[in-house]
Amino acid sequence: MFRIGELARLADVTPDTIRYYEKQQMMDHEVRTEGGFRLYSESDLQRLKFIRYAKQLGFTLETIRELLSIRIDPEHHTCQESKSIVQSRLTEVESKIKELQHMQRSLQRLNDACCGTAHSSAYCSILEALEQGASQRKE
Repeated sequence: MFRIGELARLADVTPDTIRYYEKQQMMDHEVRTEGGFRLYSESDLQRLKFIRYAKQLGFTLETIRELLSIRIDPEHHTCQESKSIVQSRLTEVESKIKELQHMQRSLQRLNDACCGTAHSSAYCSILEALEQGASQRKE
C-alpha cells in the first residue's frame, strides 16, 4: 500500500493531481490509516498511470472516464467501444495535423518572402502579407 505522496512520486504527478482525480470520481481511496492518511494499492497506481497516459494522448477527462468504465467492467462492454473512442480521437489529431501543416506552409511562404535585411520595416513583406491576409479573411 502507498500513501498519497508515494503514489504521486511513482506516477510522476503531484498529490493534488490525485486529489483532483478523486474529486472527478476517476480514482478512489477506500483505505485509510488510523491517522487518516489515504492508502492506495498497486491497482490504484495502474489506474493513475492509465489516466496519465490517456491525458498524454489528448483524451478529455470525460472520455477517460468512459475508457475507465470499459476497463473496470469488461463483461458489459465491447472492444468496439474502446476502438470507437480511439478512432474519434485519431480523427481529431489527423485534422489538427492538417491544420498545422497548412499553418506551416503559410509561415514558410511568409518567411521566404522576406529579405531579412536590416532596412526599415516600413516596407516589410511579412507585415504587408499579414495585413493583406487579415483584410481578406472573413470573420
